[in-house]
Amino acid sequence: MKPLLQRARRATLVMGLGASLWAIDTLARVVGDKLALALGQPVIVDNRPGASNNLGTEVLARSTPDGYTIGIVGGSHTINKFLFRQLSWDPEKSFEPIVYTHEVPLVFAIPPKLPVKNLPELMAWMKAHPDEAKVATSGRGSAQEMAAEMFRLASGLPLLLVPYKGSSAAHPDLLAGRTVLFIDTLSAVQAHVKAGSLKAVAVSTLKRASQLPDVPTAAEQGLAGYEANTNGGFLAPAGTPKAVVLRLNQEINTILRLPEVRAKLESMGIELKGGSPQDYAQLIHTDLAKWSKVISQAGISPE
Repeated sequence: MKPLLQRARRATLVMGLGASLWAIDTLARVVGDKLALALGQPVIVDNRPGASNNLGTEVLARSTPDGYTIGIVGGSHTINKFLFRQLSWDPEKSFEPIVYTHEVPLVFAIPPKLPVKNLPELMAWMKAHPDEAKVATSGRGSAQEMAAEMFRLASGLPLLLVPYKGSSAAHPDLLAGRTVLFIDTLSAVQAHVKAGSLKAVAVSTLKRASQLPDVPTAAEQGLAGYEANTNGGFLAPAGTPKAVVLRLNQEINTILRLPEVRAKLESMGIELKGGSPQDYAQLIHTDLAKWSKVISQAGISPE
């Protein structure tokens, strides 16, 4: 097959690292390997950690818009605009959406010794024990922090949010019962849930997670309209030719439908999506409005 453009170069997937690193890294490598075969040219994955995922996003925004450098982003892409005063990029204007690739549901995970079986019982327990209602988060700007803030706003409970430096750093205190709730990614907690070392009392998405079909959503349990997740997809720098964007969209959609790709990624708690560039653009726009409202209501000030 001919190269994506008319000269042979390797294509690069640039990634910022953060709370959803594991899901993004796994998805990028799976898709990258298949994309190399589809395009007939090498594809490398270039991790760019730092600055709450802003570094990798900035690298992508400044890249030549020729289709050879694209990026995969996570939930922080639509959150960071409201947490940092001086970003060098805009989540909509600086990029061409290619395709919405994935959603990772968040799970309301609690220690098994907590005497509750569902979300209403957890909320009642927290109301009765306000000094012990400690909720772990993965730190500033993470999807986990935003989900916890949404829970605090929706429930009206006086929760104490305890930030950690990443998801794995929060798990020891949760497992030991020093915190009583962590709304963490399904991919991060499903092994603990299956082993019985944590209990799942709700999922954060409007639909139940395919890997935890018996766990009801928060909305099903009385938090009407509650919806939080970490999601993402592929972007190209603004100005990338439309024909290139559409070719990449077509190829990645095909990859996301492959049975072996779906089986591997969905078993890890990654719900695969797809669709047109316009679909992903609309999701970004909708998420920006959602997180702007949550951050404003929570009284979080930008740095």
